[in-house]
Amino acid sequence: MKLVTINKQGKHVLGVKIENSLIDLEEALKEHPNNQVHTDIMEVISGGNKALSVIEEYITNLPTDNKPNYIKDEEEVEWGPCVTHPNKIICVGLNYRKHADETNSPYPEVPILFSKFNNALTGHKCEIAVPKVTQRLDYEVELGVVIGREAKYISKENALDYVFGYCTANDLSARDLQKKTHQWLLGKTCDDFSPIGPYLVTADEVPEPNNLQLKTYVNGEKRQDSNTSDMIFYVDEIVSYISQHMTLTPGDVILTGTPEGVIIGYPFEKRVYLKPGDVVTVEVEKLGTLTNKLIEE
Repeated sequence: MKLVTINKQGKHVLGVKIENSLIDLEEALKEHPNNQVHTDIMEVISGGNKALSVIEEYITNLPTDNKPNYIKDEEEVEWGPCVTHPNKIICVGLNYRKHADETNSPYPEVPILFSKFNNALTGHKCEIAVPKVTQRLDYEVELGVVIGREAKYISKENALDYVFGYCTANDLSARDLQKKTHQWLLGKTCDDFSPIGPYLVTADEVPEPNNLQLKTYVNGEKRQDSNTSDMIFYVDEIVSYISQHMTLTPGDVILTGTPEGVIIGYPFEKRVYLKPGDVVTVEVEKLGTLTNKLIEE
């Protein structure tokens, strides 16, 4: 199932993708009430398979002929982040071999972790203001992992059982701010620096997260083209590792690193950083295409 967040004047409402359209569950429930159907993505994540089964049965029985009011074209909705209120956003740095190679960095022996905060979340087609404090804004396509069950001290072998789903993400990075100190936080968690979506795709539709194609386009020009198979630490290893050090809770988002092709990996004289007016599109196989336009702050 592909779940979406529809932004209605600041209120986040749950939607479900069907073929080339979306079902606005809030609108559907006005016409066809069912008090077991959740309209908040965080409640669905916490509810797990039971909540998904209720939604699946509900939408299967919804009339869709003559395009009722609750059927929306993707072009007509305002998107929100596909996960709206994660307790944690945990990121993995230098997790692709070729990306480490292009930045002349040694392969890490354990996952390099840093965090983002909820202020960084935004959605598909949302405009992102380039902060005045950076001159070196970079893109990073990433596979996002969304936790579905409380996880602590879990094994690598069982780790994927704790994943609710996956999403496309762009770990926007202000390289000049990132390099100011040994901590990367400042350059990673400016407002809207973590667009995720458009869809939260349930784990059953992504049986092999360690073999997905990733791409980035800037103004239509391909910049990144790689595969999650180049990861140094795979998804099961990452989830297990993090759980040894902190309790993962439903809705937590893990960004698993970016492949080669980022601006900072170019020779110094060829680095042209992102600027207002640029349109950045990132995509992950099976998970959808996420596009954002940069504007002046």
